[in-house]
Amino acid sequence: MIKNILSILALLFCIQTAQSQVLLSLLFGDKLNSDKIKFGLEGGVNFANVTNLETATVRPNFNIGFYFDFKLKNSPNWFLHSGVIVKSTMGASLEPYSLNDENLDAIFVGGSVDRKMQYWNVPFLGRYKFNKGVFIEAGPMFGLLYKGTDVFTNEIEGNNVQYDNNIRKEHSRFDIGLEGGIGYQTEKFMNGMNFGARYYQGLLNSSTIANANQKNTSYYIFVGIPIGAGEKAKAKNKAAKEAKEAQFKLDEENAAKGLETSKGYQRRLKKAQKKAEKEAKKEGKKDSGNTKNFNKN
Repeated sequence: MIKNILSILALLFCIQTAQSQVLLSLLFGDKLNSDKIKFGLEGGVNFANVTNLETATVRPNFNIGFYFDFKLKNSPNWFLHSGVIVKSTMGASLEPYSLNDENLDAIFVGGSVDRKMQYWNVPFLGRYKFNKGVFIEAGPMFGLLYKGTDVFTNEIEGNNVQYDNNIRKEHSRFDIGLEGGIGYQTEKFMNGMNFGARYYQGLLNSSTIANANQKNTSYYIFVGIPIGAGEKAKAKNKAAKEAKEAQFKLDEENAAKGLETSKGYQRRLKKAQKKAEKEAKKEGKKDSGNTKNFNKN
């Protein structure tokens, strides 16, 4: 199981498209789901910004990735939520700045800039689930920057003009921060779908400029969907067990009242009687043996 998880994580770091993520989740979801591990697809929208960056305002982005919920020990309430957000964009909306080119600067006067910082983000959140499905979570998140672009756009004489300025080398490769959130997990709908909101606060300066003190921040609205037939089978088995127990309880009540009981109850009762008879015979043999030994003495 551990080898399978490590293999999937390694593959995830090499994937940048949502289509490939969906394909992998369908291939491996059933094998990775168990009583102790839940595997699924998670995505949503996040509203990113950068602190101490002049003219920066919140920029909405979409994100998608995989998640793992590891059950901690034997507690039904504590989980470790982790995974990889493969398509995860940080950044902000900015006003145009000088590109050290008079022609380009003139083109984008009055335009806008979208700072798109592409990370692979890996959260490690301790999650506590209350009995009614509500959960809270908190912990660190680690990010690896693989692409950074300032997208300049403007409209000139009815035509849209765009220029991509590569800023990856002007930013730190790694990011570390704290994340916390609240959410709700359904019991049966879509096999335990969960949704909620989180907030991330970066702790490191994301810029290579020493005193810039620019830190990533982001609000997340997310939806997680368990993948694989394992979840469905578990839900079915649980429902069947509950129905069986309910029927047995009803049969016990009917038996006490002298009413007709189901065939399943009768079979179960016969098995219990046979087991009791076998136990009685074993006890009888033991007692007989002990009596013989006593007489010899």
